[in-house]
Amino acid sequence: MTIRKTTTADLPAVMKIYADARQMMADAGNPTQWTDGHPVQPIIEADIAAGLSYVCVSEDKILAVFYFDIAPEPSYEKIDGGWINDEPYGVVHRIARAQGEDAKGAGEFCLNWCFAKHSNVRIDTHKDNIAMLKLLKKLGYVCCGIIRLIEIDDERIAFQKVC
Repeated sequence: MTIRKTTTADLPAVMKIYADARQMMADAGNPTQWTDGHPVQPIIEADIAAGLSYVCVSEDKILAVFYFDIAPEPSYEKIDGGWINDEPYGVVHRIARAQGEDAKGAGEFCLNWCFAKHSNVRIDTHKDNIAMLKLLKKLGYVCCGIIRLIEIDDERIAFQKVC
């Protein structure tokens, strides 16, 4: 597996991954995350244009997609709890993996790649996203509290991992 920046040519595959992820979450008891087609294509197009969208590929097949930036996240300014530190950090959003056996481990690969790029990473997830909660725990992310996403005014569980 390798990580590269997402291109506009990747959009059909990326949007299918997100559609499949929405269905998978709903089937797993998480029907309220990523509603109304979120993340919508204009958001992903903006991420691509900004150079902040990445795909995990193997043998030219896209296995996962995610947003990564090393910049402050406005939704993380207020937290019910406390961050591990106030140092500059990387932030991961919109991470999803393709369906199928060949994509197993792609989410872990993506998060490890992000941590290799910056040794202080923050991420949030929905309380009902059991798969992501398990993955974050497995990879050593620490639950820091609850944040509210500014753009949709909804709670998320906030995590941080530091070296």
